[in-house]
Amino acid sequence: MQRPALTRAAAAHGRSLVTAAARRAAGSLRDLLRSGAEGLPESAGALLAWIEARALADIDARLSPSLKPVINATGVLLHTNLGRAPLAADALAAASRVAAGYSNLEYDLARGVRGHRHAHAERLLTDLTGAEAALVVNNNAAAALVVLAALATGREVIVSRGELVEIGGGFRVPDVLAQSGATLREVGTTNRTRIADYAAAIGERTAMLLRVHRSNFRIEGFTEQPSLSDLTALGREFTLPVVEDQGSGWLGSDDPPAALRGETSVTTSLQAGADLVLFSGDKLLGGPQAGLIVGRAALIDRVRKHPLMRAVRADKLAYAALEATLALWAQPARRAALPIWRMLTLPVADVDRRARAVASALVASGIQSRILDGYSTTGGGSAPESELPTRLLALRVDGLGAADVERQLRLGDPPVVARIEQDEVVLDLRTVSEDDDLRLAEAIRALRATR
Repeated sequence: MQRPALTRAAAAHGRSLVTAAARRAAGSLRDLLRSGAEGLPESAGALLAWIEARALADIDARLSPSLKPVINATGVLLHTNLGRAPLAADALAAASRVAAGYSNLEYDLARGVRGHRHAHAERLLTDLTGAEAALVVNNNAAAALVVLAALATGREVIVSRGELVEIGGGFRVPDVLAQSGATLREVGTTNRTRIADYAAAIGERTAMLLRVHRSNFRIEGFTEQPSLSDLTALGREFTLPVVEDQGSGWLGSDDPPAALRGETSVTTSLQAGADLVLFSGDKLLGGPQAGLIVGRAALIDRVRKHPLMRAVRADKLAYAALEATLALWAQPARRAALPIWRMLTLPVADVDRRARAVASALVASGIQSRILDGYSTTGGGSAPESELPTRLLALRVDGLGAADVERQLRLGDPPVVARIEQDEVVLDLRTVSEDDDLRLAEAIRALRATR
């Protein structure tokens, strides 16, 4: 700890942090010495220098943020592992303004009294969907949990067997139901469920009919599923709410992107009679992580008053970014400002032009590249099996296998996440911001320098 570099580090970061790092480094050296590892320093001075260097590297690693921006060149637009939808510049600016100081999160400026955070974004959500009321929580799983807890605890919820889905991370609809205090009542079979199956299961303990979007798979062939209109008619006959968990939550458009033409919009579900529709804010909406609940005001009010709401409510940053995102949706001419919209509607010719520009920037480096046809996908549990025609930039580097190239790109600065097809690393610029094209080319050129 008396060595100059560690003394300076202690003055900058605190003695306890540096002491702990030095102890860990010394412990690592002892382990290596006991194991008989080769190539270790032999003199006392060299050993001390080894500990010092390891301790300083440890401190840097611990103080550096583990969450960092990456370049997504996978072609998966809503990549769950990479944070799903990128935010629009308007949403980033709105969140930054709110984060920098105080806000009226729960204060009614007009009346000068305590207000409710639930008021934020509600008007835009109701305008865009046609719902009577809306509520925001911190993600769509939370939306399902709080709705079930508020409307069905201690009673039965009827769900088709073909909709008992598992989403990413191992979260399953039956598990969410169990945690809410409701009881699952399965009807139909995996591939065929009729309206009569729902009707036969309704009893005194029935609280709700639940419809769940098959977010990441399709059932094809010998199948049957009642329309939402038929299900809501049955709900009205028995005075039962019909709730639809849409997952990705497509708001709809007069001219939808080709990949989403088969997706039902939130508005369509409400018009079909759904009492509540639940969906994500950070998928097809292109906003921050949030769970959005829209529908009948009386049911929204019951959910809003449930004690669990405090545990699942959204924070001020989510509200700020969400309102800015919804404002862009409310102006069709400005939807191109949403990254997810741009990616969904980006012409193949534009992807090709950018891929060729990056390939041209690699010529002098000696890295081999070629342009080929391929497909992007929506991802995030949206539009399962959707394929968007694209152009791919394939890379080959002498002396490096595809796995080595992929690894070096992933560990670079900035990290570039790509995919491997037929023993080649391929990059899809549909999911790369055009502002990052030069940085992407630099990351690729660095491959030869780090072999």
